Amino acid sequence: MTSSPSSPTMIGRDSELARLNELLEGARSGAPFTIVIGGEAGIGKTRLIREFERGLAPDVRLLAGQCVDLGSVAAPYAPVKTALRTLVAEVGADQVLEAVGPGRAALVALLPELAASGSAADAGEIVIAAGGAGSGQLHEAIAVLLETFSRERTTVFLIEDLHWIDAASLALLRFLMRALGSSRVLTVLTYRSEDVTRGHPLRGFLSEVERDRWVERRELGRLTRNQVRRLVRSLIVDESPNERVLDTVFTRSDGVPFFVEELVGIDGCRDEGFVPDTLRDLLLARYERLPESAQELLRLLSTGGVRVSHAMLSAVYRGSDDELDAAARQAVHFGVLTIDGDDYAFRHALVREAILADLLPGERARFHARYAEAYEAQGAAGTRRVAAEISFHWLGAHDAVRAFPATMQAMREARAAAAYASAAQLGERALSLWDVVPEPEAVAGMTKLELMGRTASHLRNAGEGERSLALVRAALAECPEDDPQYPRLLRDKALYLANVGRPGSIPLLQQSLEALESRIDAGDEPARELRVTVLTALAGRLMIEARLDEAVETAELALASALELGSSRAASVALNIASVSRAALGQVDRGLAGLEQARELAAGDGSALLRYWVNASDLYYLIGDFPEAVRLAEEGLARAREQGVERSSGVILASNAVDPLFALGEWDRAAALIERALALDPPAPFRVYLQRAKLWALVWRGEPERAAELFRAVRPSMVHVMEVEMQTRLGVGRVGAEIALAVGDVSAAWREVRVILGEAQRPLAGYALPYLWVAARVVAAARDRPESVPDAEREEILAAEEGFRALMVDLGFWPTQPVWHAFFEAELASDAVAWRRAVGAARQPSARGFLLPYALLRLGEAELAAGDRPAAKEALQAAFDSAVAGGVTAVQSRAARVAMAAGVALDGASAGDAGGGASGVAGSDDPADATAELTARERQVLELIARGLSNRQIGERLFISGKTASVHVSAILRKLGASSRTEAAFLARALR
Repeated sequence: MTSSPSSPTMIGRDSELARLNELLEGARSGAPFTIVIGGEAGIGKTRLIREFERGLAPDVRLLAGQCVDLGSVAAPYAPVKTALRTLVAEVGADQVLEAVGPGRAALVALLPELAASGSAADAGEIVIAAGGAGSGQLHEAIAVLLETFSRERTTVFLIEDLHWIDAASLALLRFLMRALGSSRVLTVLTYRSEDVTRGHPLRGFLSEVERDRWVERRELGRLTRNQVRRLVRSLIVDESPNERVLDTVFTRSDGVPFFVEELVGIDGCRDEGFVPDTLRDLLLARYERLPESAQELLRLLSTGGVRVSHAMLSAVYRGSDDELDAAARQAVHFGVLTIDGDDYAFRHALVREAILADLLPGERARFHARYAEAYEAQGAAGTRRVAAEISFHWLGAHDAVRAFPATMQAMREARAAAAYASAAQLGERALSLWDVVPEPEAVAGMTKLELMGRTASHLRNAGEGERSLALVRAALAECPEDDPQYPRLLRDKALYLANVGRPGSIPLLQQSLEALESRIDAGDEPARELRVTVLTALAGRLMIEARLDEAVETAELALASALELGSSRAASVALNIASVSRAALGQVDRGLAGLEQARELAAGDGSALLRYWVNASDLYYLIGDFPEAVRLAEEGLARAREQGVERSSGVILASNAVDPLFALGEWDRAAALIERALALDPPAPFRVYLQRAKLWALVWRGEPERAAELFRAVRPSMVHVMEVEMQTRLGVGRVGAEIALAVGDVSAAWREVRVILGEAQRPLAGYALPYLWVAARVVAAARDRPESVPDAEREEILAAEEGFRALMVDLGFWPTQPVWHAFFEAELASDAVAWRRAVGAARQPSARGFLLPYALLRLGEAELAAGDRPAAKEALQAAFDSAVAGGVTAVQSRAARVAMAAGVALDGASAGDAGGGASGVAGSDDPADATAELTARERQVLELIARGLSNRQIGERLFISGKTASVHVSAILRKLGASSRTEAAFLARALR
């Protein structure tokens, strides 16, 4: 019998191939998708992909890359660069650079050979995105490339062997899965499942993709007995194998296709008694039948990786070219190697690993040294960065002295390409070599402490906040207080604490300033420059913690120092902080003017301008100028788009546009921004801001139960940010209280609002005023529904009213205070006069859009309570109409329900409008349905509530205790979805 190395027909993967083609058709029609294919070694992942590739139509572009096995620290972006170089070769460097637009600098940094193109002349500089995401511009540039070229040809973006992926490429894939929303790209990823063990970076990635509806994960299974039989018969070309051979192959292969092929490849199964005892023997069976010259070549090639170019193999091979060709030809003939373009590749990675494991220690070290020298020569002669490969091979050769400078260079190259995750890994490798090489400081060009600081910075820019914090702590533990790095490390630790939402930044920054003073006195110029950044950072943290007077004073010092040094960027940031702090103190006009001066000082600097747009749009929102707030956020988004960071820094500006859009009633537009921004995995503080806005919208759009469920899920992740940011504490606390009121949990609402009375600093007015309005609603609920909270807690809530009132008066300097004060008083007075004042306040331009329908609704309820049905009908009709026009679904539903219960007909309202919702904002289901759930005793109690009787009076009338009456009242309110006894009385009409 004779056999071929591989089956001419793919067996057992028809459904997977069909799914790939189905997803490709979806991408062709504009539905980008990602499929992740996993499976054990030899299961057929590569064969499936090759069959898919062979079936691609001419109008489909394939951009493929393969991850390289360089140990724990792979070369940054290696598979991505291979894929992109295919695109460059196909369409030309000029077209690629033109398509990527503002991301040119980042792309040239990744592919240095593009610098020779004329289009690279005006590439500009790499922009570092805010929020600790240092690779934003490069990621966006690659996303833009794929999107742009997929418009002319559907694109398959293929990355194989993710189990060897470098950290930078993995971060890029995370981004692309979220960012390629308007493209015709099918992303295909493969990995070997048994190599993704505990602690492997790919494990977290695989967990994430399972939660993404635009990503599918598939595991290839083993072949069945019948499928193995078909595969064996397809491999043996001249006669049919007998049943005993087929059974033996199935048993020994366990249904793994590659093992089937290897077993059949042993003399075509002619000798049924010769079956290798171990997997290693099976994998080496073909190899061991080769002459020694071919085996030596394969051992050398295995040291270089799964795939090695002919040029590289020629450089490391010690024989003649003819000898190399002869040995390679034999390896190909025996089915151990394949030829792919100019590369030699092992037919399967398992064979390469088995051969590599068979190397003698001395042989392995010598081969690694040859590769290291060859890569050094290649690096000196060309433009491609190969320092990571040099570092890996010198380490494999056990030559730390030569590995160390290569590792340092590889770190610099990774940093230049914005591959911060890889740069951090290389920095950690260099630190591990520091104590075993002579004169490391001279070789590295920096001290060990400086290297630790830079590595921590790379970790931070890679989004590894906790690891960056741990490393800077370790550096501080080694650093003497008189070392020049000491104040810088203190500053870095403070910034990293803030990044991960931990307290403690302010004391560290103050300590850093103290350490800098002596160095400045001694004429240390770098210390003066560092002092500006420390002062600015300190002012920013003081502002965040609402220590506003201190923030202004510190920012003024930073401003003066920056101007003295001639740093307009630093001066802009310092003036920005001073201006926002002044505005928060009540000097709003001066604050706004200062922000405009900060914009001028920014002089086009992207980072300083981003801070301007963020803070200016936020301030205009807080003072009630919602159109201007949206305009500024959109202006910033346009600039982020120009700089190629729309999907990184732009996320921050998108979060700023959300609240003013809600205030203007543009719910759908704001919701789209939220979902888009959350999908891009923004930094922790901005994720909290977006989640808070999403929760609030759910309440007022009539989905309080969903809001409550989501709040329970995300609240733990918000706590760290709330601890260090007053605006977040107030924003999240207010929404938490509104959710609790909407589902009828007054005790939970009280736990949320009482926090404002315990703040160490005067609460920030723009955030505190709406919070106080919600606090008034809690007080009113406890007063009007005594059964909703325990007696002791009710007394505590009612006693807090005085504190809430005092704080409302104390914040009278804020432009929107009159609006919120009117609502505060109306909630507590709960009469028609107060609610008419609130309606008037809600008509002011600075009032948020949802307030008018809400005030009209409450006015209608108050008019009903006063017995003025015509006035109630007018108010409820206006509330309903306003809610419909403004998209305030919760108010629309409740207005319809109250009107129905009161027997008031509303134009345009239907029974469906009265359905859904919850107490506090929206209503329950149809009143008749709700009252049908009441027991006979509860119906009696409801009738007495409608007559205005208290719990004690109800108890006397029905010969039960007042406490038992209270229990019945609570049950009635819950079943009816009523927010108060008054509303329950309205609903009692449904029984009549």
